[in-house]
Amino acid sequence: MAAAAAAALSRRLGAAVRGLSGAWHGRHMAAAGRAIRTRLPLVDLVLEVRDARIPASSAFEPLRSRPLEPDSRRVVVLNKADLADPSETEKWLAYMKQRSCPCIAVNSHNRESIKELLSVVRSRIREIKFGESDCTGTVLLVGIPNVGKSAIVNAMHRIGRIGAAEKGKLKHAIVSSHPGETRDISGYKVASHPNIYVLDTPGVLSPRFVNDDSGYRLALTGAIRDSLLEEYVIAQFLLAIVNSREEYRKWENLNQVGDSFSCGNAITSRSHNKERQYASDHTQDFIVKAVRQVLFETISSFKGDLGKEDEFRRLLDCQFVSLQEAFRVSTESSEDMHKPVALKLLNLYRTGRLGHYTLDHVPDVRQEVAA
Repeated sequence: MAAAAAAALSRRLGAAVRGLSGAWHGRHMAAAGRAIRTRLPLVDLVLEVRDARIPASSAFEPLRSRPLEPDSRRVVVLNKADLADPSETEKWLAYMKQRSCPCIAVNSHNRESIKELLSVVRSRIREIKFGESDCTGTVLLVGIPNVGKSAIVNAMHRIGRIGAAEKGKLKHAIVSSHPGETRDISGYKVASHPNIYVLDTPGVLSPRFVNDDSGYRLALTGAIRDSLLEEYVIAQFLLAIVNSREEYRKWENLNQVGDSFSCGNAITSRSHNKERQYASDHTQDFIVKAVRQVLFETISSFKGDLGKEDEFRRLLDCQFVSLQEAFRVSTESSEDMHKPVALKLLNLYRTGRLGHYTLDHVPDVRQEVAA
């Protein structure tokens, strides 16, 4: 019922992204794209890193315009699998397998996950080098901004060096929650016998999207800088997703005796214990719990028709007011509180604290064949 209203918000955010006219695609990104295209035919293997929450929208555009030959030279890495819906990730892995595209889901912060990725890379390099152990393989790591390429290469470099029992200072790629931090191509040794070097590259996002639906999904997952858009609009889209899916029902048991909520009175009565002294840190468990509780209560107690856009917006307004208290945001005007509430809410989503949402649906293979 809420899907139609959520779709209207997604169109609004998509229009805002299109209105930027590729403002995220600066000179450094254009130069990086050219440098990557130059290196594509020179490396042995390409790891295309995508965001597991948006496997289609986060595809690396330069690979579309210059496909690799043969296909065995590319492996798609669905990073941030810990933030995506596990069942949807499995569907995407099956879909990629049907398309004869090697694919692996990873969590760059999980040691075992990176070990599995290293194993795949070693196996591919050995195949390409016809089983030689005393050789050197080069791997190009590519992807759009903020999909976790640098976190992956750091983890591979650290584990690979330990496995090779080599001494020397570890190199570190810059890791940031903001897109566009990596500006240069740098090499990292990740394995011995065979020797494997990974080239970490800057994120490149096309100035134009093949699919109009990609823009708002890229904005929500952080591939486009929030400063280019209105954070409040992005957060509205996030709330539309939360409100139209079933994840929030899992938070029903967070409600405690004495807690209450009313859309007419957005003040929620909760016990204020000593944890309040850390109110500036919105990532603390007790604040995340309060945010989840507010979202459950506002959705489940709303009496309006969520199929109507104006009623849906009334719910969003109600939620923002309630989230202001949950996040301990204190401002004099209601307009000023929108930005800090939106930024905190987006941060919780992007770190998986609000549940696991996959935004790209797996294409229907039957329809693709028919087309």
